Amino acid sequence: MNTATSSAVPANLLTSSLTPSPRIASIDALRGLVMFSMIYVNDIAGVSGNIVPVWMHHYRGRSGMTFVDLVFPAFLFIVGMSIPFAIGSRLNKGEPLWKTLLHVVIRTLSLLFIGIIMVNESPDSAKMGWSATLWSALMYLSAILAFCSISHPSKSETATNRERTFRIISLCVRVVGYASLVFLAFAFRGENGHRIITLSPFSIRTEWYGILGLIGWAYLVAAIVFLLFRGHRTALLGCTVLLFCLYPADRTGAFQNFWLANFVGIGETLGSQAAISAAGLLLASILLAPDVTTVGSRTRFSLLFIAGCVAAALLLQGLYGINKNNATPSWCLWACAITTAIWLVFYFLCDIRPQGGLAKLAKPFAIAGQNVLLAYLLSNLLGPVLELLHLDGWYYHLAQPDLAHAVTRSVGCAVVILSLSIAINRIGFRLRL
Repeated sequence: MNTATSSAVPANLLTSSLTPSPRIASIDALRGLVMFSMIYVNDIAGVSGNIVPVWMHHYRGRSGMTFVDLVFPAFLFIVGMSIPFAIGSRLNKGEPLWKTLLHVVIRTLSLLFIGIIMVNESPDSAKMGWSATLWSALMYLSAILAFCSISHPSKSETATNRERTFRIISLCVRVVGYASLVFLAFAFRGENGHRIITLSPFSIRTEWYGILGLIGWAYLVAAIVFLLFRGHRTALLGCTVLLFCLYPADRTGAFQNFWLANFVGIGETLGSQAAISAAGLLLASILLAPDVTTVGSRTRFSLLFIAGCVAAALLLQGLYGINKNNATPSWCLWACAITTAIWLVFYFLCDIRPQGGLAKLAKPFAIAGQNVLLAYLLSNLLGPVLELLHLDGWYYHLAQPDLAHAVTRSVGCAVVILSLSIAINRIGFRLRL
């Protein structure tokens, strides 16, 4: 999700004031790595048989986790890290608070909308009267068009004069995309004839909100926290702890009769998962704080942050265990600690020594991380397209007969999709919410 703002900046430019910086390369690199991992694990999950070892799948026991269980919370954490730069940039430019709030609400609703539609990605061809695979392909393609922003790839004066034309083209394409999504939502028929949207009485089928929808809820909560407290680290820490407390409160039935619980999980979605984004918000605040300006002070804060998360995870592990599906606090805290450690490595590689030899290893991830929504939708579009082209059997056999073939296919899939999204971005086609 492209929530940070534009190209890498030296570390010394991050230390001067509360004014949001152009773009933080370490956050981009972390986002790119997480998206690479997401595409990889989603692809390798489709390999049948016992070729793939259990540690390359989501943990299936009562308490535990694998690296696969870190991908989603890492993305939630990055959403929080990006908020001070994305929303802070708007406020710094003098945008009225109501307009910023409107942007947050629209973005949240957009993520919920596409998340709900993506959850219902398996319609019944017989009930619908046309190909379910075609429906899925059109749904992902429509989502790409609905969120697109088209601009001239050149920065010349001539290109600037054409920007108005490109804005009109973008608007027209987005209207087509949104209209197509609405049409597809109404056209959907499930196995039992259920629909995504019904008008009489009005209802929207939300068995769950999907990955993008859950990100949307976490973004909404973290954005509100930021708008209330900005860079005040004590308040941000307090909000993070309070959000974690919603989980045990929910488990004891505190929200059983609360109206909001009918629409969204308060303990898991608005509590634990939103707390991960709030924790990311807390960590990112040190990049804008006037009292944490040196590499040493930022490193100390990050290491203490990691230690605090690990200690809390160990203390809470006995209560609910480590469980991704239940979004237990211990799982969230381990994810925050590990994601922070990975970010700290990228911070030294990308922001402190951007000209160093090792920085070249992180640069592809930093480039890929600048607009990952397109890569995410393209990765989901791949399956329906292969099936429509009758290449799904060929793609399936690429992962056979052993783990080496499976890993090679999934790594190749992630590399190709991220490279394709970068190429599309460079010709002026990006996705914005």
